[in-house]
Amino acid sequence: MRSSFLLAASVVALMPLTAAATSTPSTAALGTFGIDTSQMDPSIKPGDDFYRYVNGKWLATTTIPADKSRYGSFDVLRDKSETDLHVLLNELIESPPIDPTLKKVVALYSSWMDEATIEKRGITPLQPDLDRIAAAKDKTDLMRLIGRIEMSAPFGFGIQPDPADTSRYKVFIGQAGLGMGRDYYTNKGAEYDDFRTAYQNHIAALLTLTGDTDARTSAKAVFQLEMALAQVQWTPAQQRDVQATYNPMNRDELMKLAPNVDWPVVFEATGLKDTQSVVVGETTAIAKGAALLDSVPLNTWKQYLVFHRASDTSSLLPKAFDDANFDFYSRTMRGTQQQRDRWKRGVTLVDNNIGEGLGQAYVKKHFPPQHKAQMEQLVNNLLAALAARIDTLDWMDDATRAEALKKLATFDPRIGYPSTWRDYSGLAVEPDTLFENIQNANRFEWKRQVSRLKQPVDRDEWHMTPPTVNAYYSPLMNQITFPAAILQPPFFDGKADPAVNYGGIGAVIGHEIGHGFDDQGREFDESGRIRNWWTPATSKNFSAATKELSEQYSAYCPIPGDDKTCVNGALTMGENIGDLGGMQMAYTAYRLSLQGREAPVLEGFTGDQRFFMAWAQVWRGKSRNDALLNLLLTNPHAPGMVRGQNPQRNIDEWYEAFGVTKDDTMYLPPKSRVRIW
Repeated sequence: MRSSFLLAASVVALMPLTAAATSTPSTAALGTFGIDTSQMDPSIKPGDDFYRYVNGKWLATTTIPADKSRYGSFDVLRDKSETDLHVLLNELIESPPIDPTLKKVVALYSSWMDEATIEKRGITPLQPDLDRIAAAKDKTDLMRLIGRIEMSAPFGFGIQPDPADTSRYKVFIGQAGLGMGRDYYTNKGAEYDDFRTAYQNHIAALLTLTGDTDARTSAKAVFQLEMALAQVQWTPAQQRDVQATYNPMNRDELMKLAPNVDWPVVFEATGLKDTQSVVVGETTAIAKGAALLDSVPLNTWKQYLVFHRASDTSSLLPKAFDDANFDFYSRTMRGTQQQRDRWKRGVTLVDNNIGEGLGQAYVKKHFPPQHKAQMEQLVNNLLAALAARIDTLDWMDDATRAEALKKLATFDPRIGYPSTWRDYSGLAVEPDTLFENIQNANRFEWKRQVSRLKQPVDRDEWHMTPPTVNAYYSPLMNQITFPAAILQPPFFDGKADPAVNYGGIGAVIGHEIGHGFDDQGREFDESGRIRNWWTPATSKNFSAATKELSEQYSAYCPIPGDDKTCVNGALTMGENIGDLGGMQMAYTAYRLSLQGREAPVLEGFTGDQRFFMAWAQVWRGKSRNDALLNLLLTNPHAPGMVRGQNPQRNIDEWYEAFGVTKDDTMYLPPKSRVRIW
């Protein structure tokens, strides 16, 4: 999750649920007050393993569904959102809509569900791409191919606001082109050898389906190309360096950086022929990856393009393609045993391609106006709590404090759904041409982005749809966004105890706010520009605290029997700061909401205990070992079992709430507890 926000003028005046904080809540969706206490394991001391204390019975008795690589609170809520959308789609099919966007929603979903037509059409929809690749005779033809938005290449294009001037859009170029996470190619060991062998077999399987009569030889060549590409790419942790990945260049400078690329030809094929300046991300990776365009034979590049095009579109092609991709990417790499039901995948497909069209109907049915109002109050409370905390931070000097408060004052929170819905009138969708529908959707989206290069930045745009169970922060816009679907139990429940809502959605809000001040977010000022607003002394203090936090997380090695594959504290730093800061903000806001009174004891638990338990419940989950490995290697988020308890170890009030002492496993001496926001 990521984040952004507004300044609350008065903490006390804006506190929601204040009256309820002193009385027993009505029955919540989980338990009587918002915590499912039946899933706890009271035999475990809270100070030894707080995560299992709160979730122990659930962890011991829950089986991960066969069609999932992980399962937990997020997944339960995503299943609900998926079912809600499925019901909506069926209603639209039974009563055909008049609205043109909803007609396209129905047509897209129908084209996905029509498996008979997909099988009958076979590889025919992909054939034009295969023919185009086969026809390439020289490097210029290759440049035209890799410039097409549907093709893979050692680099990729994106369009987003310019960090130097967030009122305008800029073209960004970053490293790309691999079929697995970089570390799967570079890490040593039998386990990674097995993944690499399986991947090579997968390449051969898909190339065989496209008609390659010597697929095994072709697969070996493609794999070796990707191995060479992986060796020069930046690690996921390096990619988080805001300064290192912001490199503005004009065309001449870009051509000097990567002379192996015929940039005018690529730009024209991409639809960016008038572009004169760009921002380059991983400079050395792009330069060295581009050099492979000359050192690797043209025929290998053509085989590479065929494989990736078949892989990228496998779910739109006959079952043999779809099954092959599932077998490798889901079964082998994540341990998933069974393909998801087709209707579930169809719901996801529609959400990914006409998400705001279906999302508008979702909001009308599933997002009560009072939820938006309650969230607005909670957001203001968390912003006010952070302002109060910034005022008293002993590691921050006054000059930096003033800048931090200035940034906080400009946070822009968006809740539930966008103020302006996306216009899909230019998107062509037919009920019996799935492949072309998705191709049209991809081109529609790219054309929409390119058209904005000469327009001012649209601050109303959303990057998640309303039915998404997630949230995010945009450092360039200084916005926090909370889609409608996450505003449900266990995150938020209007009938739950306020302590639980603060420990759940309150800490999530705080997490997103915290991203504006994490190791990446702190590089941006109140307008979203890259600017160093920190004094050297305060910056040094911040770096020292984050180093300690990184060491804490890096000590977790969550895969059973594997004490070498651990959390990457540098890669997960932003999310870890968000979790810790979010809990600290939410706790401050919760205590302020009590207005000096003590919360009631509910079923033997104090208000403070319920607050910390709520956070651990939010992160309740289990993962298959391969999926856990994939997350540790590629994802900036630590596993749920780590996120659900490590922040508490740094908060004094958790120790007091549960009587945690130096004899307990999770105990940290006060001087070792990290205090950032």
